[in-house]
Amino acid sequence: MIPQRNSAKGVFVTGTDTNSGKTWVALGLIEWLKGRAYTTLAMKPVASGSSWVDGQLKNSDALLLQQHASFEVDYDLVNPYAFEPPIAPHIAAAKVGSRICMHTIGDHYQKLQQRSDVVVVEGVGGWEVPLSDDHAVADMASTLDLPIVLVVGLRLGCLNHAILTCQALERSGCQTLGWVANHVDPEFSFVQENLRMLSSKMSIPLLGVVPLLTMLDANKIARIFEDPVGSAHLHQHFERKC
Repeated sequence: MIPQRNSAKGVFVTGTDTNSGKTWVALGLIEWLKGRAYTTLAMKPVASGSSWVDGQLKNSDALLLQQHASFEVDYDLVNPYAFEPPIAPHIAAAKVGSRICMHTIGDHYQKLQQRSDVVVVEGVGGWEVPLSDDHAVADMASTLDLPIVLVVGLRLGCLNHAILTCQALERSGCQTLGWVANHVDPEFSFVQENLRMLSSKMSIPLLGVVPLLTMLDANKIARIFEDPVGSAHLHQHFERKC
């Protein structure tokens, strides 16, 4: 069963591309929400690059989301589609004779929604990554009727990726809360100049900037959302929805 429109309590985290830092930003959001007394669950509906754990395919990012949530739920609810090879999800699904179904994703999301104040959903790859011949990540976000947080991995080429993704988000009609800049490349230079250019070219607010981290620290990432602009946008959204 797909949630009714405008009933959503949550946020959908997408990125400019693979390895842009979606999981880390999603974990930061979870910790930020938990710090404000929201019962928070998480979901990564589709994941490639999974490993066998206790007889079940599980994805490391989905496991992190499961572990940081307010309480533990069954892994299958968090990640209904886990594929072993680290390849495009529609190819991975086809190789095992599976098909990624929007109704299944919507049903799992609704079960999580009923048990929490907020559900943080992480996409796979970028906004236009295909999930099947008929659907892409964009359709998954639209199905769940969730507002978007865009993660921009700060690396060479990010200007083009970020601006094009922002334009695609505008065309989709989905609500976009804002974007997060994530330092993923220690060799990336002229960071402030690039941030200023992206802010001038993108119609959505900058929610925060994740510093270059050598190890995951979800609480440190959560603190980026204390930026006055980002905090105001997030507070407005979650206070209205919850």
